[in-house]
Amino acid sequence: MKKFFAFLLTLAMVLSLAACGGKDSGNAGDASNADGDNQQQEPANTSDGEGDEGGETGDIRVAMITDYGDITDQSFNQTTYEASKAWCEANSVEFTYYKPAGDSTAERVAMVEKAADEDYNVIVMPGFAFGETITQVADVYPEISFIALDVSEGDVGGTVPSNVYCAVYKEELCGYMAGVAAVKLGYTHLGYLGGMAVPAVQRFGYGFIQGVDAAAGELGLSDVVVEYVYGNQFFGDPDITAYADNWYQNLGVQAVFACGGGICTSAGEAAAKVPGTKVIGVDVDQSFTLDAAYGEGVTLTSAMKGLAATVSHMLDEVAAGNFANYGGKAEALGLVSGDDPSANYVLLPMDTTQWGDGFTQDDYKALVKDMFDGKITVSDDISALPATSNIKVNDLGNIK
Repeated sequence: MKKFFAFLLTLAMVLSLAACGGKDSGNAGDASNADGDNQQQEPANTSDGEGDEGGETGDIRVAMITDYGDITDQSFNQTTYEASKAWCEANSVEFTYYKPAGDSTAERVAMVEKAADEDYNVIVMPGFAFGETITQVADVYPEISFIALDVSEGDVGGTVPSNVYCAVYKEELCGYMAGVAAVKLGYTHLGYLGGMAVPAVQRFGYGFIQGVDAAAGELGLSDVVVEYVYGNQFFGDPDITAYADNWYQNLGVQAVFACGGGICTSAGEAAAKVPGTKVIGVDVDQSFTLDAAYGEGVTLTSAMKGLAATVSHMLDEVAAGNFANYGGKAEALGLVSGDDPSANYVLLPMDTTQWGDGFTQDDYKALVKDMFDGKITVSDDISALPATSNIKVNDLGNIK
């Protein structure tokens, strides 16, 4: 009899342990129930701000969805993908990405639905094209935290949902810096090759024009010209390369600011045929890819946005349980320091810009300081090309 009761006690203990080890029957997509079979992780780097309770990286699964481009566009999508992947690898968080089958809101919504079905509860979305997507999915998936880059309050209908954080950038500021640098480094016939005439691309271009005009006025130059055109797409092709060929080979353009994802390939291909000509990169430091593909030293500088910094910071905050401090907000990220240019969300690369006597690192630091202090102001108005006093701008519309 004693052996029988001992057997019953042992059986009860086994059944009790099995019950405790079972999976949570709640919604796996909910951040509060997303542990599943995942091993619990230590909390990610937290901020000092107060936020939601919890905050273990094991509670989150991160997905990124591309917009018009893909993760090899050498620009916006690629940087967002690499930053998201790197953060997840460093924090032992599951990560994947999705590329919509087509360029439409319906296709982007389908990728959000797929991510939700596969239990991803943090979704990173780069590009204004996600505005309409957010209006359709935010209320449907309240348990998902959406991090939207280059998506403004207006893009989502005027009110940012509480489970969405929107970041836009003051591209006109780093466009201005690139324009000043180009002229002061001796380039007087410039080109601006934009992708599509969307707000971020326009701000880059209009800031560039303002910087070129200011530098020409400061140096007393009267022969500075900017050729200004949009490719009407975010990738290079033979037609756009031929257009850039004409700029470099026949018009005497010396440097082209290629602003629009993969459209930089056409500018790079054309510059490679004319020794001494340059390309100005965008979004990230493109010298590594452009120089490797089209010749060492082809990249004059790059007008950069702090995409990786934004992704890393926001994922830290989500992991720390602080997303409530950001949800429902749209922030315009620009200059946060007048003393350390590398701390800003809009900047030129300190290590790879081709500094010279006309524009040194110290000159750049002084420029940033003046911009931060308000001594230099740059308009973000994109209703029309900026008025200029010292240069000629040839507005050439669209190539296609």
